[in-house]
Amino acid sequence: MRSTTLTFCAAAVVAATLVPASAALADSDSGSAPEKGKDNRVSLTLTPSSVAPGGETDLRLEGCEGREATGESEVFVSGARFSPAADGGLFAEARISSDASPGEYGIRIDCKDDKGATAAGTVTVVDRGRPSPLAPVQAGGGGTAALSTDREAKQEGPGTVHAVIGLALAAVAAVAVAFRSARRRRRPASD
Repeated sequence: MRSTTLTFCAAAVVAATLVPASAALADSDSGSAPEKGKDNRVSLTLTPSSVAPGGETDLRLEGCEGREATGESEVFVSGARFSPAADGGLFAEARISSDASPGEYGIRIDCKDDKGATAAGTVTVVDRGRPSPLAPVQAGGGGTAALSTDREAKQEGPGTVHAVIGLALAAVAAVAVAFRSARRRRRPASD
């Protein structure tokens, strides 16, 4: 029963991962510019396709017949220079500008081959927010003093409830002592 639930959860995660990836591939392929029929089709794949400012994305180019290509985008820190990848195609890395605003930005790829093939795609810049401390951070020994004085001010000492509980515990202890003393007196002397 548990393995069935685990299988369905795993299938849902795989589907949630592959559906956006296939949509991104379809978008990047639609931006390709074939020149002489479908034989000159160039495709661009970005991993990841959504990047925070200051992050990096890997660009992979398939279908470019040359050994070099360049990629430009207004959101890149500098142009991406493609070189041959070990497993075929061309590969480049691009760094996103640290002051980039969230949104979609176009990418234009120019193959350095005799056909002058081009490709286009988009990269999405997302705002992942800045991490912030959960509590006020004050450096030095004085930082803890303010926190402890706040706690001490909220504590008022024992109230009526504490007094009643204390009296009840004292009464139970007194009854236990009296009961034990009474049992000792009633014991017959063994001689």
